[in-house]
Amino acid sequence: MTPTPVYLGLDVAKATLAVHLDGSGFTLANDPAGHAALCARIAACGKPVQVLCEATGGYERAVGAALRAAGIPVSVLHPARARKLAQGLGFLAKTDAVDAAALAAIGPLLRPAPTPSPDPAVQRLAALVTRRDQLAELLRREKQHREHTADKVLLRDLEQNLRALQKRLAKIEVLLTAHLREHAPLQSKAARLQQAPGVGPVGAATLLALLPELGHGSRSRITSLAGLAPRNRDSGPFRGPRHVHGGRPKARRILYLCALSAARHHPQLKPFHSTLIANGKAPKVALVATARKLLLLLHAALKNPNFSLA
Repeated sequence: MTPTPVYLGLDVAKATLAVHLDGSGFTLANDPAGHAALCARIAACGKPVQVLCEATGGYERAVGAALRAAGIPVSVLHPARARKLAQGLGFLAKTDAVDAAALAAIGPLLRPAPTPSPDPAVQRLAALVTRRDQLAELLRREKQHREHTADKVLLRDLEQNLRALQKRLAKIEVLLTAHLREHAPLQSKAARLQQAPGVGPVGAATLLALLPELGHGSRSRITSLAGLAPRNRDSGPFRGPRHVHGGRPKARRILYLCALSAARHHPQLKPFHSTLIANGKAPKVALVATARKLLLLLHAALKNPNFSLA
């Protein structure tokens, strides 16, 4: 029988690690020396330890890698979920030390599975996709500025910046294509996703980067991860409208954009979307439902090579 682990709460900041282990707290630096010291403290505990931390946008990656390399399981929780659980347990104040203690208290109640070590190829793909999104957003803003600028000097400056951004965006897209070519499993999945009308190279790469679970697990789990699962809002006889929320907003956004095209060109989704509109559904509701159905088709296609996406 596997012994119940001791849960270590780890609050990760840019420069520090707030740690709560076995009822006591301490602080370490968030650098290689601090990571080594943390692993040593855990080894000296003499008990099986599982670390709980929150996703912090990247600051947790290095310490997570160090812990996994030392054979210590790490569970990365969604920050909003962890915060709400902490408040439910009475942790109303918010400091690094309090957050670490709250994570340690959540462990025995939640018993989360260890978060798998991320695939380096997928991490690199996600970094490239994120950078492409950043450049595309900068381009959008500069074009918007150009529309409202009359000064010739400023217009010339905007045009120069737009040309530079276009070149950088093209370079990132070349790097994206090269990365997929270098990793056959990712390239095969991207090609499979693009068999669906409405999903282009950028959409396929973004989904593989932001939703690596695609093709694995249940339909309900993948719709929840993508933030496309309709949530009930009922109480007694009251039946409220269903809304989608939570999940991964960037994955939901790219599916929404793909659904805009699929609703016009996909042989299955076009009549599905038209029927919803004919039945009185609001355009946005119909499009979200189309995005959800598209996601499930893509999920099934990666699971089953014989599944038709056309």
